[in-house]
Amino acid sequence: MDSERFLCGPCPVARGLAHVGDAWSNLILRDAGLGLRRFDEFQKSLGIAPNILARRLKALTDAGMLEKRRYSERPPRDEYVLTERGRDYLPVLHALGAWGARHFGKGEVMRLVDTESSRAIEPVVVDRVSGRPTRELSLRTELP
Repeated sequence: MDSERFLCGPCPVARGLAHVGDAWSNLILRDAGLGLRRFDEFQKSLGIAPNILARRLKALTDAGMLEKRRYSERPPRDEYVLTERGRDYLPVLHALGAWGARHFGKGEVMRLVDTESSRAIEPVVVDRVSGRPTRELSLRTELP
């Protein structure tokens, strides 16, 4: 992917994917949204090689999706916390998960559950102004 071209191009999808387009980064953000913060927690959850995890955490931190915070001076240890930008991305992951469950969900599939009501949720993307699901709208792109 020519990320430099996509980072500066007019397409917001390409701009976003240039920062979080690989599977590992999305899974790290998913886990951060579920409360994981520490390197060893991510590694255990994902089964990811330490060098790959370190690179993805650095890239997500550089992209402003995660913030690195020191929680121990001796030995030096950091945790990774979602920023506002990272929290704003969670509904995208929720929608992606709902799509994956719907179209590729044969067998056992995890679901998102509201911790207060214990009810499974069904994520859907809606237009903020009309409240209508975007999949029901006829859309086009244009520059302002």
